[in-house]
Amino acid sequence: MSLFVGVDVGGTTSTIAIGDSDRNLLCISKQFPTRSIDGPDATIADIVNQIEIELEKLGRQCDEVSGITLATPGPATKDGILLSTPNLDSRLWNRCPIRERLQTAWANNGKAIEVSYVGDGQAAAVGESAIRTGLVHWSESPMDGKQDEFDSLFMVAVGTGLGGGEVRSGKPVQGSFGRAGHAGHLMLPVHAFRYEHDRNLKVGNAYCTAESAVSLTSLTHQLAYRLTLDTYRDHVLNKQTCSMKDKAKQLRELAADGDTLAVELLDDQATALGITLLMVNYLGDYDRLVIGGGVCDLAPALRDRYLDLVRRAYHENALDGFRDFHEFSFSVCGDQASVIGALSYAIK
Repeated sequence: MSLFVGVDVGGTTSTIAIGDSDRNLLCISKQFPTRSIDGPDATIADIVNQIEIELEKLGRQCDEVSGITLATPGPATKDGILLSTPNLDSRLWNRCPIRERLQTAWANNGKAIEVSYVGDGQAAAVGESAIRTGLVHWSESPMDGKQDEFDSLFMVAVGTGLGGGEVRSGKPVQGSFGRAGHAGHLMLPVHAFRYEHDRNLKVGNAYCTAESAVSLTSLTHQLAYRLTLDTYRDHVLNKQTCSMKDKAKQLRELAADGDTLAVELLDDQATALGITLLMVNYLGDYDRLVIGGGVCDLAPALRDRYLDLVRRAYHENALDGFRDFHEFSFSVCGDQASVIGALSYAIK
């Protein structure tokens, strides 16, 4: 039976998924460093190596792989040529034909096959739809045999950046040039940011974007300022010598313990995300609005608080005709939606 591979390249980590032609998801790798600062060659070599490792664990061979789909942060062309993206150093990655280079690297590994490309936000929406509807069979699915019925879904993935993607009638909406779904670069109103400093993070070519409020990048920026405030001068994070990004990665755990600063930052993020999802729904009028990425791993009480704030911000700012929408949820795939979507796209 043929095997298929999905690859999700993130700004910080990457993941591999392998499935078969019966649409069974056989394995998902642990996250491994993207090593983006070392350039595309290092990243592609790591991807090929990780695929080999996962195949060996399954007792399968490289020549059994019939298709690979690659998902990365965008923007990019439909053929997988990366354009300048905030999450991959443009000095190394801009105009990189990453799909073609992975295809060449795999052919050098022994078998020439087609590598296809899809944006990571689009892949996340495909993965979420595939698991919810039972199109892909995953033994770890929290759907527990149930199937969700809907026609349209928009998903945002909160990670290093803020990805987005749409599925309608079971198919990803990619747009004329493959760039659809960039919700992270929608412009937010000033009141979505607590401090003027928070509004001064430039992501891509603009300030006050959704990604500059809802992402690990934004948390890092906001945390750096708040730790200078008198209120937080004695905060435990000010006593650490690690990078600000590594400090920001601790916020979920700190928030679970009731840390005031961490809770405030996540509350602000959820509020900004609610406004973002409202603007998304104004354009798409979706059946489901889904939140994926690392925030899916929040402690249960924090998840409830986060989702409640998303709903509240949405409804407080919504036109009357949009206030009857209530289908907000966290992803059933968690942080693995993009790689599952890439796999589903590879199997087709």
